[in-house]
Amino acid sequence: MRVFLIVLDSVGIGAAPDAAEYGDAGADTLGHTARAADGLRLPVLQELGLGNIPALLPAGAPIRGVPPAGRPRASYGAMQEVSRGKDTTTGHWEIAGLHLEQGFHLFPKGPPAFPADLVAAFEAKTGRRLIGDRAASGTAIIEELGARHMAEGAWIAYTSADSVFQLAAHEEVVPLEELYRACGIARELCNPLRVGRIIARPFVGRPGTFRRTANRRDFSYPLPEPTILDRLTEAGIPVTGVGKIEDIFAHRGLSQSFHTGTSAASQRQVLDLARSGAAGLIFANFIDFDMLYGHRRDVAGYARALEQTDVFFGKLLPALLPGDWLIITADHGNDPTFSGTDHTREYVPVLAYFPGCGGQPLGIRRGFYDVAQSLAALFGLPPMPRGVSFADSAA
Repeated sequence: MRVFLIVLDSVGIGAAPDAAEYGDAGADTLGHTARAADGLRLPVLQELGLGNIPALLPAGAPIRGVPPAGRPRASYGAMQEVSRGKDTTTGHWEIAGLHLEQGFHLFPKGPPAFPADLVAAFEAKTGRRLIGDRAASGTAIIEELGARHMAEGAWIAYTSADSVFQLAAHEEVVPLEELYRACGIARELCNPLRVGRIIARPFVGRPGTFRRTANRRDFSYPLPEPTILDRLTEAGIPVTGVGKIEDIFAHRGLSQSFHTGTSAASQRQVLDLARSGAAGLIFANFIDFDMLYGHRRDVAGYARALEQTDVFFGKLLPALLPGDWLIITADHGNDPTFSGTDHTREYVPVLAYFPGCGGQPLGIRRGFYDVAQSLAALFGLPPMPRGVSFADSAA
């Protein structure tokens, strides 16, 4: 048996009950994107039951172009995050069975954003000065400070509304390995503060034409306890990460990993694994929704990415074998029609497909960790500490 767990990074489906606490009241990534694009064309996800989910939500709005399926092929529901935060690490860790009662540390907007002693230690250990030191859009701050960085060799360091220390450097000025080493240094320095991620943001080009590359790497805060990935590998069940899964889970609980920098590359890898008979859990993150379109408030790009991913699922479903499962979900929202450039606190969709079995409503699940509990049940492991399995309901 195999389970393909696909995280559509940032594809939320409506404001969570506590969205106002995060400044996100009214956010709806899927609903607003569909309306702004005058409808989405997602025939495969529509057949699976994506359009059936809004009716389960207290204020669910139809997804224009994606009506409810009369007989959904997958079981369908929504999940409400219980951990504090609305970032990639928090969402993925909760999917894998964790509950973060204390959210990660958030830096102030600045300048300065970072504590003076942290900056001094980082500069001393890396041998380069730090510029930026504030909350910013990554593309904007690279355009603003890129020429100075190239002239001085200084790090461009910035944060956001998430718990991140981001380090940008031109690949011709700072070799990638030096950038990654510097991120490792920042990771150690930021651990006492409980910073969620250190992110390497390499870029290329010249002033006016700078562009970030696919060589991004994330350096995650150490996991506080075992996840479902650890439990599976300990039981001898293969776990394969695709995309940035290895970075999110600090390289823990994985039998093998295929690091990719784009959704298209991740999708090709998942199809290769499906067709080659890979076993166990195949856990993939499709990053483009968030990285390229959500943060940049690019509605048209977000809509195109959804439609392209629907084509991918049309190729994946025939590659599934009898007994395989496909679970599709998300880690947070990032409404491209919303104010600002940050993630949005939303419900996330969950679709659970078992070939040959009709879909059932899964309702609203409190806790993304219902996914981890379902994986434990599907692979015959002892129950996880949290969550309620939907495996029986979906089969």
